Amino acid sequence: MVELGQVYENLDSKRIPIEKSDRKTGSYPYYGASGIVDYVDSYIFDENLLLVSEDGANLVARVTPIAFSVSGKIWVNNHAHVLRFRNTSTQKFVEWYLNNTSIENYITGAAQPKLTQKALNSMHIPLPEASIQEHIVSQIEKEHALVNANRQLLEIFEQKIKDAIAKVWNG
Repeated sequence: MVELGQVYENLDSKRIPIEKSDRKTGSYPYYGASGIVDYVDSYIFDENLLLVSEDGANLVARVTPIAFSVSGKIWVNNHAHVLRFRNTSTQKFVEWYLNNTSIENYITGAAQPKLTQKALNSMHIPLPEASIQEHIVSQIEKEHALVNANRQLLEIFEQKIKDAIAKVWNG
């Protein structure tokens, strides 16, 4: 078990929020707590990073992932923590761990849930050696790919059923 703050560099001080009225539309993703909220004409990061929701109801509800890897030229507002890892496997391992573990003990605020930088840094997580992290992440990604393929297959067959029913009714 390690404190999460020991395995990444926190880049929160480099975040810059831009009011919607001040944003200039462009091609660079503008990230918030739950993903892309807009596209802007400039970027402040150009690397592989892990973004972790800092605030919002989703920290508790978990409708969308609270941790998500991003890559390339992006802008991040002050609603997502920005984490840089030395090792991609560790980044993916932490992403999967945070998205599949309760963090309610680290969240403050009743009306507006918040995960402070201090609380994020102090989380204790299991961190096996790099080769085991790589194996775990590889297995999870294979299973995730299968789940996504099955979802697509279900959508295809649902559409075929709808088409067949429409053909019978309109016959």
